[in-house]
Parts: sequence; C-alpha cells; structure tokens
Amino acid sequence: MVSTNDILETIKMIQEENLDIRTITMGISLLDCIDSDIDKACGKIYEKMMRVAENHVKTGEEIEKRYGIPIINKRLSVTPIAMLAASAKGNPVKFAKALQKVAEGTGVNYIGGYSALVHKGFAAGDRELIESIPEALAETSNVCSSVNIGSTRAGINMDAVRLMGEIILKSAKATEHDHCFGAAKIVVFCNAVEDNPFMAGAFHGIGEPDTVINVGVSGPGVVRAALSKMPDADISEIAETIKKTAFKITRMGQLVGTEASKALGVPFGIVDLSLAPTPAVGDSVAHILEEMGLERCGAYGTTAALALLNDAVKKGGVMASSHVGGLSGAFIPVSEDAGMIEAASCGALGLEKLEAMTAVCSVGLDMVVVPGDTSPSIISGLIADEAAIGMVNSKTTAVRVIPAIGMKEGETLEFGGLFGSGPVMKINGFDCSKFISRGGRIPAPLQSLKN
Repeated sequence: MVSTNDILETIKMIQEENLDIRTITMGISLLDCIDSDIDKACGKIYEKMMRVAENHVKTGEEIEKRYGIPIINKRLSVTPIAMLAASAKGNPVKFAKALQKVAEGTGVNYIGGYSALVHKGFAAGDRELIESIPEALAETSNVCSSVNIGSTRAGINMDAVRLMGEIILKSAKATEHDHCFGAAKIVVFCNAVEDNPFMAGAFHGIGEPDTVINVGVSGPGVVRAALSKMPDADISEIAETIKKTAFKITRMGQLVGTEASKALGVPFGIVDLSLAPTPAVGDSVAHILEEMGLERCGAYGTTAALALLNDAVKKGGVMASSHVGGLSGAFIPVSEDAGMIEAASCGALGLEKLEAMTAVCSVGLDMVVVPGDTSPSIISGLIADEAAIGMVNSKTTAVRVIPAIGMKEGETLEFGGLFGSGPVMKINGFDCSKFISRGGRIPAPLQSLKN
C-alpha cells in the first residue's frame, strides 16, 4: 500500500530536487536485417525500427502525463553495426545515415549502437566501422558510437586502443565547427554491458531479446537533499540514508519500465540505478560528496566518499527491482555535473584524481575536455589506463574524452543543454607513444580464470 506521505515525498523530489527518469531506451535487434547489399540492409533497418519504435516517444510522453514523472530522454539502441557491416559491401556510414533517418522519424533523442566489440581482436567489419566513426558522427546528429577494447576475460586489445586515440581526435576535428561534439558521442569501453540504457555507450547486446525496454533513473539532487538534513550523522547513518533514498528512486524507475513495457508490448529488461547528474543547480554527484564533508570534490577522501555512495546506491536499488542491470552506480561526467565543473575549474579536481575515482564509480573518465593539441598516443594512454582499471577490477570502465580543437588548458568548451560546459583540463604531456605503438594484447589477469 502506497501511503499519502510517500506520494507527497515523491512529488517534492520531482518539483524541488530534480528527480526524473533520465531515459527509457528501447533495444532493437538488427540481426534479421543483415544483407550482403548494404542499401537493402539499410532499408530493412529503417522498416523494422520505424515499425517497432513508432510509438516509443508517444508512450513515454503518456506515462509522464499520467504519473507526473519527467522522462527526459526517449532513446533507441541497436545491435552493434559492425556485425551488419561484416556482410555488407560499401561505406558503413550508410548505416549511420539510416539510423539518423529513424531518429528523425520516431522523434527519439539518440540512437546508440554504431559500435564494434574488439576486445580480443578485429573481425570482419570491425575495422571498417571504427575507421568510419569520424565521418559517421560528423554527418549525423543523433547517432552515438561505442567500441569495447578490453575485458577481464580477454585482456586489452592494444591495437584497438591505438586506433581509438586517432579516431577520437579525428572525430573532434571533423566537428570542430560544432564544439567538437563528435568526440562527445564516442565511448571506449572495457567490460561493456549489453543492456546499458545510457548514451553514448548504449548498444543492444547479442544476448538480448529481439526488443526490450531498459530504464535509466537519476536523482543526485534527491540524495543530496536527504543528506543535508543530517549534518552530524556518522558514516553508517549516511550509508543507510543513501540506501533508502536509492530504493525510492529505483521504484519509480521500475514503475515506468513496467508501464512502458505493457503499452508497447515489448519485454521489460532492466533498471539502471546510476545517479546521472546534469549541469542544473542541485543535480550534482560532486555536491553529494561535498555534503558528506569535503570542501571540494577532489579533496583527499573523495575516492572513499564515492565508494560509499556507489555501494549504497547499489544496495538500495537492488532491493527495489527484480531486474537491475546496465552500469548502476554513480556517474562522474565532468561537463555534465555542476559540482564537477566547479571543482575542475578551481583546480581541486585533476585527471589523476578522476582516474582514481573511476576505480570505485559506475563508469570512468566521462566528458573530460583536454587541450586540442593533445596527441593521439596520449589519448590512447588514457584509454589504456582506464581499461586496465576495469580489467583488473572486473568492472565496466570507459573513456569519453573531447579534444577541444584550438583551445588550451584553462579555457572552457561550451556544449549547452544536458551536456553543459567542460573546462579544458591539464594533461600529462610526457610521451607514451612507444608503449602504445607496440600493439598486441595485454593478457587477461589471473582473476579472469574463474571456471
């Protein structure tokens, strides 16, 4: 039985504390669209996606009106396009343009899945797709890309790491006129998951059903508001409060996912528990950490505070839904979090501290802006370090780094909207090119041998 107090509390969370559903993402398998003729394959993709997702945005809007719950994004994710490119002759960018046409036809915010999984090596279609990413993202506005270059079971594909450093820089240059936004639509993963509803890294895994609905919740402002009421609490009490708050947030995500599933006739997949911040005042993960007692995010103690937050969110959320998945934890994107922006701008938060934080958070180096003259090998070095953290700790890590072409440390790259603004961060300029250029594969760690 839902009490009046619970209802009023939820209304307050929505109206005053920035609580929302960050995304409902429909995953769609394109395996039945494979064709040796790339134009026919693109035609099949458009037909299937328009048919299946025709009412996706409308359904989300109806749920918003019925329950008064803001649903910020309605998105689609698809089978990694490299798998279709393996059979089709022609420029893979045609697939990206087909996806863009679907985005415009359905009204969704983004489509994820212009992706390749190369953690153990390149298969047919993989390299062709990866090399086409800069062009594909420059010529589309709603298509996102991801590449998985490592895993705990496979190790790290250093040839792919080297290639992705080059691809990210090329993508930034190809969209220099648009705030280098192409690079903001690329995520490089280690241990990528198949049911992630968040962009830019969403794709529809091959172990997923033909179609599925996955939900990503938010609510950093709600957690911070709860902690602000207990200034003298000890750490155990803080953890308990975060757990209870995460439970309430996740129940709302469960409700939305269930309702969308029924309305669309599509199976309900998972709720992703991740606390996804925005640049809005009061919607910051960094400010949660500061509410715990840090002067600024980045001070000593930040990694410990983030570990507490991430663990408590998972423990509270997992009790609120039968199907928890995706990334599930706390995101720390620099440009999308008002507190992170402040901390980076004043010098409290640097890349090295961010890297340490990624060992205990939900993903990795996310929406980090670096100087435009950063070399591809240094970007690859960032990717390799982050992948190593994920590989050794059996967790998902990722890099979404934006070289700000023509800009230097201390300047600010403005994106606008949910993407905010990114201070150009200081980067270690010492050369790692010889290490990166060696190629090959970093072997899987001993803890991978679990059978």
